[in-house]
Amino acid sequence: MAALERVKVLVLGDSGVGKSSLVHLLCHNQMLGNPSWTVGCSVDVRIHDYKEGTPEEKMYYIELWDVGGSVGSASSVKSTRVMFYNSVNGIILVHDLTNKKSSQNLYRWSLEVLNRDAAPSGVLVTNGDYDREQFADNQIPLLVIGTKLDQIPEMKRSDVLTRTAFLAEDFGAEEINLDCTSPRYLAAGSSNAVKLSRFFDKVIEKRYYLRDGNQAPGFSERKRVCSGFVKNLHYE
Repeated sequence: MAALERVKVLVLGDSGVGKSSLVHLLCHNQMLGNPSWTVGCSVDVRIHDYKEGTPEEKMYYIELWDVGGSVGSASSVKSTRVMFYNSVNGIILVHDLTNKKSSQNLYRWSLEVLNRDAAPSGVLVTNGDYDREQFADNQIPLLVIGTKLDQIPEMKRSDVLTRTAFLAEDFGAEEINLDCTSPRYLAAGSSNAVKLSRFFDKVIEKRYYLRDGNQAPGFSERKRVCSGFVKNLHYE
C-alpha cells in the first residue's frame, strides 16, 4: 500500500478545555481514560476518507497537533509555540462551553497563529466587540468545537449555545458541540460527524486541489522544523 498523503491541523484552546480528550476521541473513537496537561505539543493521527462515497474518494492522514499552553503564557512560551505553526492546513479552535473566558480567548489563539510573524496587536476587545476584519482574509479552514456540553444544565443550554454560535459566525466556520467522554456525539451519520467530515474535506481540498489559495499569508511551505522531536509529552 502506498504511503498516504497528509495534512496538518492545529488544535488550539486554553488549558483544561479538553483538547487532548477531543483529539483522542477523533483519532480512536473512544474516551481518554486519564487525561493530563499537554506540555509542548502532542501529535496524533486520524485516517480520513476524502469525499467518501464518491468516485473521487481517497484516504488521507490527518495530523492533529494538540498545542499546550494558554494565551496568558509568558512571551518565551509563546515563541516556543510558534515552531508548531509552520505549514498549517487547518485549525480546530476548542473552548469549554461552561467557561466563557475560554470562548473569548479563541480570538487570541487564532490571531497568535494567523499573525505569528506580526508584532502583537494589543487589546483585541473594544466595548465588548471584536474586530471581525482581522479574520476576513484568512484562507485556512477553521472549525469551532465546544466541549463539556453534558455539564450545562438543560435549562441553560439554549442560552449558552446561542451565545457561542456567534464564535463560529465570526470565524466563518462551522460549529460542533459535544462531550469528549462520549463517542455518540460523533456517531456516523450524525450532524456532528457530517460537519467534521466536511471540515477535513475542505482542509484536504485546500492543500492538494486548490494550491493557489491553500494557505494564508505568513504560512510558508517550508520543511517542518520540529518534525524530529515533537513527542507526546504530558505530566500528571
